[in-house]
Amino acid sequence: MTEDDLNIPGGRTAGTGEALRRHEVRTALLDLLAEVGAVTATEASSRLGYSSGLCSFHLRQLARHGYIEEAPHSGGRARPWRLKQHTPASDPPVEEQFGDLARGLEDESWQQWLTQRNQAPPEWRRDEAFSAVAYLTPEEMSRVADVIRRALAPYRDREQRPLARPDGARPVALITRLFPLLPHATDDADQS
Repeated sequence: MTEDDLNIPGGRTAGTGEALRRHEVRTALLDLLAEVGAVTATEASSRLGYSSGLCSFHLRQLARHGYIEEAPHSGGRARPWRLKQHTPASDPPVEEQFGDLARGLEDESWQQWLTQRNQAPPEWRRDEAFSAVAYLTPEEMSRVADVIRRALAPYRDREQRPLARPDGARPVALITRLFPLLPHATDDADQS
């Protein structure tokens, strides 16, 4: 049994689709750090509703991979964490860094899903992945994004309020990226 197995809520093992939950916890921790600046595992546990052991484990994993670091503190057992501080001259803006991190976590979770799908309970062995290309104006693209946000709004409080989750609910990654498809450089040359 690994440290990861011991820190999964309900004592379940990591082989039953918990890869997505681990992604959910890390994303929630990064969002919390972006919002409040610095937190300890105990503070994160209180704010997010996960065990302090689970929060501590994922905070250490995020630090190990260079996304967060220990925040300055006055000693004692408390171990606050913050998003990694970068020098402005050498690094892209924080928004870009967080976007890259989020996309990396999304891709990692997707790959874990593909390799571990058969280990999930039978009713969870499918996904609803799709993509589309639509010809839209910038205003229409914003309206489509608003429609998607409104469709998801009734479910958002379940992340912060575990008691609002119906029986059998599990974390599900909802990833939407709306962006214009830019022409290839050769397409621009052909049009001149």
